Amino acid sequence: MSHTSYMQDNITPATEADEAFMRAALAEARAAAAENEVPIGAVVVYNGAIIARAHNTREESTNPAGHAEFLAMQHAAETLQRWRLFGCTVYVTLEPCLMCAGLMLNARIDRCVYAASDPKAGAVGTLYNVSNDFRLNHKFMVTTGVLQGEAVELLQDFFRHRRR
Repeated sequence: MSHTSYMQDNITPATEADEAFMRAALAEARAAAAENEVPIGAVVVYNGAIIARAHNTREESTNPAGHAEFLAMQHAAETLQRWRLFGCTVYVTLEPCLMCAGLMLNARIDRCVYAASDPKAGAVGTLYNVSNDFRLNHKFMVTTGVLQGEAVELLQDFFRHRRR
C-alpha cells in the first residue's frame, strides 16, 4: 500500500440526474450574485429529492461559515433531524474548501458533486483530498465538472463586475 495521504479512487462518473441537481445549485449561485455575494450555490439530495438548498451569505451575515454547501448541510440535518447525512449527496457549484470538505467528512455524506475546481482552496481533489484520505475516519465519493462552464462563467462575470 502506498503511504500517500490520499488516492483518487473515489471519483465517480456523472449520472443523468446530476445535471438537473447542479442546475438547482446554479440557481442558488445566481441568487447569491443578485445579493452581491460570491455566486456559489448548493443543494443536498436525499432519496432522489432536494431536501436543502443554500447560497453564500458571508457578506450579509458577516459569518465566515456562510458558505453555500455548509449552510445547505445544516438545513439538511435539520430536515432529516439527524447530524449524520448518510444517503445524502451535496451538489455545489465550486469545489469545497477545507472547512466545507471537513463538514462533509464529519457529516458522513455519501457523495459530493461539484461543477468547477478551485485551484486556490479546493479540498476534494485539487489542493487536498479530504474526501479520500486513508488517515481519516470516513470517505465519500466525488464527481467533478458537472456544468463546469456555467459555474466558471458565473464566477468570472461576478468578479469582472466587482473589479469595475
